[in-house]
Amino acid sequence: MKPKIFDVIIIGGSYSGLSAAMALGRAIRTILIVDSGTPCNLRTPYAHNFITRDGEKPASIARKAKEQVLNYPTTQFLKDEVLRAKKSASGFELLTGHGITLNTKKLLFTTGIRDIIPSIEGFSSCWGISILHCPYCHGYEVKDKKIGLLGHGKTGFELSRVLYSWSKDMILFTNGESHLTKEQAWLLKKKNIPVIEQKFLSIEHLNGQIQFIHFTDGTTYQIDALFTKLPFEQQCNIPQQLGVELTEQGFIKIDDFQRTNVTGIYAAGDNTTVFRAVSVATAAGTKAGSFINRELIEEEF
Repeated sequence: MKPKIFDVIIIGGSYSGLSAAMALGRAIRTILIVDSGTPCNLRTPYAHNFITRDGEKPASIARKAKEQVLNYPTTQFLKDEVLRAKKSASGFELLTGHGITLNTKKLLFTTGIRDIIPSIEGFSSCWGISILHCPYCHGYEVKDKKIGLLGHGKTGFELSRVLYSWSKDMILFTNGESHLTKEQAWLLKKKNIPVIEQKFLSIEHLNGQIQFIHFTDGTTYQIDALFTKLPFEQQCNIPQQLGVELTEQGFIKIDDFQRTNVTGIYAAGDNTTVFRAVSVATAAGTKAGSFINRELIEEEF
């Protein structure tokens, strides 16, 4: 790879990483994007709530973005995975899965997060297709349909309140004890939202589209979509190896300029925020690229 020392290496080549690369490429910085080609929205059929690209396939958006970014001659792309990273005299030294050693002044992590899928038969096949995480991204497509909500306690209650704007035909599935307060249970009853505490057995689907939910007590419910908030983990643990701090929620801790607590390391996108949307990731990438360039300028002068 050329040059011997990059100005910036971006680990993660989806929306946030590509957006940062465009800002830096236009600033005539030497950039390398390293990406393994497995984005977290790989199975999501359509992206929404992103002006000029509403309803377009996520992979199509990313492909166009990559083509435009690589038009800038100081920007390169490497399909690979970074295995290790350490601080060096020039900044950071990285080792990839293909055995390539890379050196860079600055590091930007746009590696996203990994959802932890529950061990319910059929769940993983529907995730991102009819089992959904974001009402703002996918709620309109199932408006006025029969919607299931999976969650208990405060999470289940908040899902019910938020999705009520899209459909009044909802069921809250708590997959065990509901852990709702008396007030929460009363408010849900007032809105005619049933609360089902039976545990999931399996999800029957057709090519990822939910048909029925089967429960351990033998009952079955038909729904058109299921919204839930899954636990997650960082897709890449290299930032932690380098001493980068996480928030209590498990996101990479950043300041207003996308900087982590480790000098020279930035982060942007889903690995830093609960707002998982193409538009948010894109904006964060532009912001990160601009402030990384600003830091390089200050060091050069």
